[in-house]
Amino acid sequence: MERSLPHGRAQPGAVTKLTPGSAKKFILDNTALMAPPHVPEVLLHLADEAHDLWLRTEEELAEIGLPPPFWAFAWAGGQGLARYVLDNPGTVRGKQVLDFASGSGLVAIAAMKAGAAAVIAADIDPFCETAIALNLEANAVNAEFLGTDCVGSDDGWDVVLAGDVFYDKAFADRLKPWFAGLRARGAEILVGDPGRAYLPRTGLQSLAVFQVPVTRVLEDAEVKRTTVWRLA
Repeated sequence: MERSLPHGRAQPGAVTKLTPGSAKKFILDNTALMAPPHVPEVLLHLADEAHDLWLRTEEELAEIGLPPPFWAFAWAGGQGLARYVLDNPGTVRGKQVLDFASGSGLVAIAAMKAGAAAVIAADIDPFCETAIALNLEANAVNAEFLGTDCVGSDDGWDVVLAGDVFYDKAFADRLKPWFAGLRARGAEILVGDPGRAYLPRTGLQSLAVFQVPVTRVLEDAEVKRTTVWRLA
């Protein structure tokens, strides 16, 4: 299933055009601090059925200046990858880690809790900087935010973590050679994926499989079979 926001009826009431300075207020007003079902050790500001962010369409969000808020949901791939990192802290302990397409910062937070030396949470959505900062604070950990497109770059990371990134063909086509290049020079590449359409069919080693509870509004099932893969 493609990663996209639900289309539904908007709740009554106008929303003011967003500015960078109002991002924090918007996030706090439209989310609640809660633990993702598969990663109870982590607290995140997430949207749920009680918030109208859950029901707004992509077009309505665009009208108020908000990109699709992937940061407001704990996607299955990220939950599975965060679970794996917490259960296997040696994967990141003492290492330099990139959490690519970080979204809410769930995987970055898990890496810090597991003992990573330093973590960069990278996402091009400008709202992620505020959302991740709030989530880092809620978990009493620190990570650096990178808001530029880092595909194709290499800052010497020991481990690259990527949760739920193979949902779009054009994006997947950019990621595959980048990941392959990083792996060739010695980086560990771990991907959490719940069966997205554009996951590579070769060159992956399965490390763990989880049954991850998700919301039916965003997915095609209430539980997604999620695999953590290592680029071989």
